[in-house]
Amino acid sequence: MSRFLGPIRQLGFVVPDIEQAMAHWSNIMGVGPFFYNPHVPIEDYHFDGQSHQPHNSVALANAGYVQVELIQCRNDVPSCYKEFTDAGHQGLQHTAYWTEDYDRDLEIMQQQGFAIRMSGKVGENGRFAYFDQEAHPGTCIELSEVKGPKGRMFDMIRAASEGWDGTDPVRPFPDLSKI
Repeated sequence: MSRFLGPIRQLGFVVPDIEQAMAHWSNIMGVGPFFYNPHVPIEDYHFDGQSHQPHNSVALANAGYVQVELIQCRNDVPSCYKEFTDAGHQGLQHTAYWTEDYDRDLEIMQQQGFAIRMSGKVGENGRFAYFDQEAHPGTCIELSEVKGPKGRMFDMIRAASEGWDGTDPVRPFPDLSKI
């Protein structure tokens, strides 16, 4: 457990082919079901202080308490993900801590010397920040706000994984405005 923010809750993998990665994780690793969004609506996105419009596909599933996130970049917008792949990496790109008190935990990270490299928002109460300090080459830390609709979606994804029998391995993201 982190001495700053509690347990790591998500492992984020940047992959060249998200459909192939979902099949691998479901069929070989037995992790699923995956909830897939081919174009995540990211608002207020910034990388190194510059505003951009990313097009990322994301799939989420749980393996017990830990969420597995698969990410495929669909455009060339600058990001921590693109830097990771441009450096020749694929696979684990970030570890994420979840918070219901984003402002407090963001301040804790900044007091520890972490500077925001990439940030944005997905839906209501879905802010996120990636920090400039790498945990190991190419891999960084994310702070993710998980209250409100995003938190309920993450709870639903975890519940769907409990006792999952392998059927319907890829499902659409729920509409955050309806959960």
